[in-house]
Amino acid sequence: MTLFERILAGEIPAKIAYQDDHAFVIHDINPQAPVHVLVIPKKPLPRLDKASEEEQALLGHLLLVARKMAAELDLGKGYRVVINNGPDGGESVPHMHVHVLGGRQMTWPPG
Repeated sequence: MTLFERILAGEIPAKIAYQDDHAFVIHDINPQAPVHVLVIPKKPLPRLDKASEEEQALLGHLLLVARKMAAELDLGKGYRVVINNGPDGGESVPHMHVHVLGGRQMTWPPG
C-alpha cells in the first residue's frame, strides 16, 4: 500500500484540501513553493507511463482538479503543474500525482 493509499484510508494524517469520487488533494508536507498541493487519483496508478487509454478521463480530471485548486488557492498570477515519472524524473511515491506549485515566480529550467 502506497503512502497516498494510506492517507486516503485514514491511516496517516494529511491536510486534505479537496476530495471527490476520483481524486483528492493534499498539502505537500515538504513544500517547494508557498503553495504546493498534490492532486492524487484515488485509483492506484504507479506512474504516468503506466497509464492506459482507459485512464484518459481520469488523467483529464486530475488536470481539471489542478486548475480548480489553483483558482481556490488564489494563484491567478500563475502556477506550475508537474508530474514526476520514474526515479530520474524525481518520483518519490509510486502512485502518480500532480503537483500544483505557486505563490512565487517560477524559474526555468526547473532543476
